[in-house]
Amino acid sequence: MLRSVILAASRSSRVERLVETAPFTRDVVRRFVAGTATDDALRASQELVTNGLSVTLDHLGEDTVTAEQAVAVRDEYLSLLAALSAAELTPAAEVSLKLSAIGQKFDEKFAYDNARAICAAASEAGTTVTLDMEDHTTTDSTLEILAKLRADFPTTGAVLQAYLRRTESDCRELASAGSRVRLCKGAYKEPESVAYQAANDVDKSYVRCMNILMSGQGYPMLATHDPRLIAIAEDRARWFDRSPDTFEFQLLYGIRPEEQARLSADGYTVRVYVPYGDEWYGYLMRRLAERPANMAFFARALVSKK
Repeated sequence: MLRSVILAASRSSRVERLVETAPFTRDVVRRFVAGTATDDALRASQELVTNGLSVTLDHLGEDTVTAEQAVAVRDEYLSLLAALSAAELTPAAEVSLKLSAIGQKFDEKFAYDNARAICAAASEAGTTVTLDMEDHTTTDSTLEILAKLRADFPTTGAVLQAYLRRTESDCRELASAGSRVRLCKGAYKEPESVAYQAANDVDKSYVRCMNILMSGQGYPMLATHDPRLIAIAEDRARWFDRSPDTFEFQLLYGIRPEEQARLSADGYTVRVYVPYGDEWYGYLMRRLAERPANMAFFARALVSKK
């Protein structure tokens, strides 16, 4: 019921106007979204890199339904990558890309061509791209496009979601030398037939997947804010004799900044996922709708830095 209410609110221009003008909104957006423009993304990236952190930037927008919208997103990424290079923020800053934002929903070849252009620009800028994963219906398509891109851009990163029942198998497939794989829990509402529903089952799957990646030859990127999973990851690094330069932690912009600083001070690579763009309202509402428990998560983050 709550999820349905949030999704309805995400599509309501009236609710959007109310949220945009609410007294608390500015603090929420400023905390979790870097801003609306490329300059905002650069400013946030510069601050994080100066503090010894790495960055992955996500230009908000995934409800792309026309070729014109997809080309606009592609061009924004091309401009962003050129700006990152000019500001000498690469390779510390890379970009995260949703294939749905560049045409995947209506033309997979068109999406691939757009992604290839972005990967080429990233390579020229001295950095790389990670393909975000979305709901389970796009998993096969995303991994197929990833494989094609890696033929020419081998550092292109994958994202796997631990709550999907298939992910252990995908981890084994992708734990090869040079393979960059971000492991996250997953946030979309999925049916029980394809995804674990209980939080404890998701956590257990995350650890199993982590073990596969950490014992493999690839480059694991462990995306979690869960203190227990971070502690397990540190233990697994010691168990598998992983040096700090052979994997990394990833955390969201505005979430647990003190933990980000601690991990960085301990010698780990910490990459911060930084969203920016005009579609911040839809981004925040979708994050809440995907899992209404995120509402409490974001509320806690507003009052806690740990």
